[in-house]
Amino acid sequence: MGSVLISSSLARALLTSVALTASVLLAGCDSDQVSLATNAKANQPVPPKLIAAMTEKDMDLQSPILVRLFKQEAELEVWKQTRSGQFALLKTYPICRWSGDLGPKVREGDRQAPEGFYSINPGQMNPQSAYYLSFNTGYPNAFDRALGRTGSQLMVHGDCSSRGCYAMTDEQIAEIYSLGRESFFGGQKAFQLQAYPFKMTPVNMAKHRNNPNMAFWKMIKEGYDHFEVTRQEPKVDFCERKYVFDAAKTPDAKRDPVFDANAKCPAYVIPEDIQQAVREKQQRDETEYAKLVARGTPVARMNTGIDGGMNKVFAVRVPEGNTGLSEAPDTNSLSLLAMSKAPGTIPSTVNPPKPNLAVADAAPQNESVVAAPAQTNTRVASAAPAEQQSSSSSGGGWFSGLARKMGMGSSDTTATTTPSTTPAASAPPATAASRLKAAVGRIVPSRDTSKDTAKDTLKDTPKSVVAVKPQEAAKPAETKLAQSRPPLKPSVVEAAPAATSKDSQLAGAAPVVSSNSFDSRFGAMK
Repeated sequence: MGSVLISSSLARALLTSVALTASVLLAGCDSDQVSLATNAKANQPVPPKLIAAMTEKDMDLQSPILVRLFKQEAELEVWKQTRSGQFALLKTYPICRWSGDLGPKVREGDRQAPEGFYSINPGQMNPQSAYYLSFNTGYPNAFDRALGRTGSQLMVHGDCSSRGCYAMTDEQIAEIYSLGRESFFGGQKAFQLQAYPFKMTPVNMAKHRNNPNMAFWKMIKEGYDHFEVTRQEPKVDFCERKYVFDAAKTPDAKRDPVFDANAKCPAYVIPEDIQQAVREKQQRDETEYAKLVARGTPVARMNTGIDGGMNKVFAVRVPEGNTGLSEAPDTNSLSLLAMSKAPGTIPSTVNPPKPNLAVADAAPQNESVVAAPAQTNTRVASAAPAEQQSSSSSGGGWFSGLARKMGMGSSDTTATTTPSTTPAASAPPATAASRLKAAVGRIVPSRDTSKDTAKDTLKDTPKSVVAVKPQEAAKPAETKLAQSRPPLKPSVVEAAPAATSKDSQLAGAAPVVSSNSFDSRFGAMK
């Protein structure tokens, strides 16, 4: 069965390319359309390992998909509909880089990766991205616009570089893109993307209970809960500047309710079976949340100047690597992560998240560090020992743990690059910043970051844009940059573990292709 699916996927991609090329030539040889029709990256077949996983989980190659993103965990999940009609998790991809803080995007240029519910249609798929491949998240949606939020070109793309996007490796985005493409072939008009600050568990809600975004997070948790209890894509509507999930018409209504994000909510009901299941889940969550707060679960430290996060499997392979606002590895798992195969090619120009040492040094040094030991399916946060708090809370705990693993220091000593002859009694007290700087100096070599800014400049600018926005860096045309990249990347499962260098490129988000571009590419096969 698996070999049949593989052959079918490959044959379809090849036939589509040939058919579209012929139709474009007859229409007048438009260079952009020819490029789209013959784009090998966008027509890569779904890898055999993924097809085997689909067969094992009773999924069809062209069944609908759903994507969930989590910043704190730095993970992207692809769910796929089984033959039973419910969605099941197909694969989890570690996110190479995301930018900003936990919380929704508010305005153009704030470097925030969006949070909320978005719809991805074929026109948002970009096969000519300078970031290998990409798709537009659809931000801002109606809810964002109702609040006056601004921003554009917020993508999920390759190249492991982000300015308000979710960046994967090239191999990862090739797989994700192929899964989206096949779902469109199967008739799915759009797939849902759910973006969250973290997995909406009681322990995470307790850790972030003082965050000013909590009201927004509780609102989108409603949709999270709907999916958790039904394993169906929740229907999303907006009214009174809020999200509404799985709304249906009232028993006496003759037509479906009409929603407007800026208007008063119409009369609607939520199906009783869904409402009851969601209510029971929320009651369990609230009971567990109350227990965690009563136990004194430490509140997560607010952003201390760190820009975004990176999954730990990438951070251990990058010079000066740091998970930033994402979850850091424990010392016991460092060696295993370092020996495991990398999920794709990590660019040599990758810019990992870095703590703002000045802000971290000024922050309170006795603030509890959030730690979550396992407890069945729920992790309960607890405070770290006092002597470790100052280094851990500023981001130094990750590096200190790595130093201890390598025999280069301990949790209660300050690492230094040269021996000191000054008596300990006269030495100044160690600060969070000095601990972090010293640990970095011992563990990893210094790196020239002068090209980081150039790397983060936006590249994927539509040709129709003739003026540069004041908030954004200049965006050169993408066509030449895209041509300098290798045409194809191997599957994630075949990727080499070591980071390899790439052609230097300017960074940024990719443009959205025109809404009819997908139809023009794949219409011949429908």
